[in-house]
Amino acid sequence: MRRSRFTAYVTSLLLAAGLALTGAMTAQASQLAANGGYVALGDSYSAGVGAGSYIGSSGSCDRSTKAYPYLWAAAHSPSTFSFTACSGARTSDVLANQLTPLGSATTLVSISVGGNDAGFADVMTTCVLQSDSSCLTRIATAKAYVDSTLPAQLDKVYSAISAKAPAAHVVMFGYPRFYQLGTTCLGLSTTKRTAINGAADYLDSAIAKRAADHGFTFGDVRTAFSSHEICSGSSWLHSLNLLNIGESYHPTAAGQSGGYLPVLTGAV
Repeated sequence: MRRSRFTAYVTSLLLAAGLALTGAMTAQASQLAANGGYVALGDSYSAGVGAGSYIGSSGSCDRSTKAYPYLWAAAHSPSTFSFTACSGARTSDVLANQLTPLGSATTLVSISVGGNDAGFADVMTTCVLQSDSSCLTRIATAKAYVDSTLPAQLDKVYSAISAKAPAAHVVMFGYPRFYQLGTTCLGLSTTKRTAINGAADYLDSAIAKRAADHGFTFGDVRTAFSSHEICSGSSWLHSLNLLNIGESYHPTAAGQSGGYLPVLTGAV
């Protein structure tokens, strides 16, 4: 009995020490990210389309002061903050227009990209306006692109980030599922909603794999958005917005602060 008690005591001490060390390492990593430069790249989900409070100087990029990059920078005061994410951006746009602020002093990079390459807007247009079968066919085309072409496009972006900012911790964000299933919901059919959610999972899986292969962190927001999808009654995503089509199917301000921001904070 004494030996068992002693073993348990030593084990508890080692466990406590391990937890303390893990906490210290996490805090240290967060502090290092804050002490250096932070560069926020990507598409409309990183720019903050749908969150309002757009920065006038960002023009059609619609960067928002309620977007997760802006909120993280305000909370952690990095030495420099460059916000180049832009509405509608594809991988080629990130490469051509967004990487200039990256450098040896950059310690944190966040990015969401790939949805526009895969035809996100056209998928939603088809699924809203056309039949179930047309929606499923368009999603199948998007998935084929994710299989055949998107990985190489993501590799180009990831390799460029690593080359320009070799010391940076890179968080590559995925996309939320759009719909809560199993509830009564006006609008799209259950078939369409299920297929759209499946397409989001398919895209996220591809992004996560490429991120892992490059040693980046995958920012999975699907759990954070659980119970806050469209049809949930407490949605953090805009449904179809006829008054502002561009904000349709994008996170609200609550989706940025309650969905994306905690995932970034936890990742660094």
